[in-house]
Amino acid sequence: MNNEDKFFEEINEKYKDLLINPDCIDIYLQEFDKEKKELFDRNKLADSRILITGITGFVGSHLAEKLVELDENIEVYGTVRRQSVPIFPNIRNITDQVILKEANLIDYPSLESAITEIEPNYIFHLAAQSFVPTSFKAPIESIHTNIQGTVNLLEVIRKKNIDLQCMQVACSSEEYGLVHPHEIPINENNPLRPQSPYAVSKVATEMYSLTYFRAYGVPVTITRGFNHTGPKRGLQFVTSVIASQVAGAIKKGTRIIRIGNPKPIRDFTDIRDMIQGYILAILNGTKGEVYNLGHGYGISIENLAKLTASLFDIDYRLEIDKSRYRPTEVNILVCDYSKAKKELGYKPQYPISVTMENVVNYFLSDDIFMRLLD
Repeated sequence: MNNEDKFFEEINEKYKDLLINPDCIDIYLQEFDKEKKELFDRNKLADSRILITGITGFVGSHLAEKLVELDENIEVYGTVRRQSVPIFPNIRNITDQVILKEANLIDYPSLESAITEIEPNYIFHLAAQSFVPTSFKAPIESIHTNIQGTVNLLEVIRKKNIDLQCMQVACSSEEYGLVHPHEIPINENNPLRPQSPYAVSKVATEMYSLTYFRAYGVPVTITRGFNHTGPKRGLQFVTSVIASQVAGAIKKGTRIIRIGNPKPIRDFTDIRDMIQGYILAILNGTKGEVYNLGHGYGISIENLAKLTASLFDIDYRLEIDKSRYRPTEVNILVCDYSKAKKELGYKPQYPISVTMENVVNYFLSDDIFMRLLD
């Protein structure tokens, strides 16, 4: 037995109560109430101007939809980079209800112009190069977008006299990187041992943000979001990789699900829970503090495929594609969100089975994706 096998054997034995087993899921499901609640006070956001960097992305679009839905006379703004064909599919249903401003995080003048015009009361800083494999292939892009872009934003805020109540800076559980078995579940005091250029860039993003808080009083709150997913998640992310292949099995009768490394264990949070966490952080969080946001349970990639296929009664064969392995892997991430629960009022409400069912159904309802299968 090699060291990796020993690691996972120890993890599966020691933390079985924190790991989702598709063959024994009923006890896990009992943790979730059927009734879903809004955990924040929407009145606190009334009549405010809110800027979302990365509004056209996965999380940004869901957050924008939620803020528009609140109907509290909120002005929702988003920064977008110039495009020759300005089509933003993730927000196509709300483009008439949000205000888009052309600005590029790595272009300081355009960012300064946008912030000066908007004068936001709250900023959700979500824009990033967020795909870990891309950071190995193009590390400089992660440096420019994630680090330089954040510093540009902090500098604009530092120099401008605007009534900014708080900026939530979306960081990542990938910062924890190399996690030892005795460190599960992971709390905010765990050492940061990043294992990818993306993770390093997020550590720097966090450190710069906290430095600007301590040195200049820029009102930032940091969230370390564990893996999150839902409809509109990019096709390259593992939950979409699995869900899209299950949708293909339903549509075309194929029986192969192909993934990369099957062993890593991840903590997957429903996007609806994550955006509630972001809003709670910006309203209830202490400035200069860091909060873990996650699900509190882990599942291996192999078991995620098994669970998703079982939801639709798919008889599949798992194939491992080693070309998808990372140069260095993060073996396990399971969130301890007790600080966020105590200080923010955060609590996940959606089990992973509901989340993955929603993602598969999203692909089944997507005409463009379905045509690609024909």
